[in-house]
Amino acid sequence: MSLPRLTRQMILEDPVRTNDGAGGYLTTWQPLGTLFADVKSGTGRQSGDLVATLSKNTVRVIVRAAVVGAPSRPKAGQRFREGQSTFRIDAVAPFDRGAHYLTCFAVEEAVV
Repeated sequence: MSLPRLTRQMILEDPVRTNDGAGGYLTTWQPLGTLFADVKSGTGRQSGDLVATLSKNTVRVIVRAAVVGAPSRPKAGQRFREGQSTFRIDAVAPFDRGAHYLTCFAVEEAVV
């Protein structure tokens, strides 16, 4: 197994729910910091209706490991941002046997 090439800067963001004043809530995203990552593309698909088409691409985002509970450790429910692209994190697992890196299984979504 070769070491990942952490050449892409991605911002790790955490969702913040705020009351919208009408009985619901709004979700905003709070930046937690910048991580360097290696992004491996997976399979993609499209779904949609007459109003909009959604393009989804599964990716594996590999970052340096951080201890459990550290704000720099990604977790499911957070997302990465790179420019206008966002990557929703579905799961996180160790990349290597020594757990020096983490693999974040994520989905990149874009309205087409």
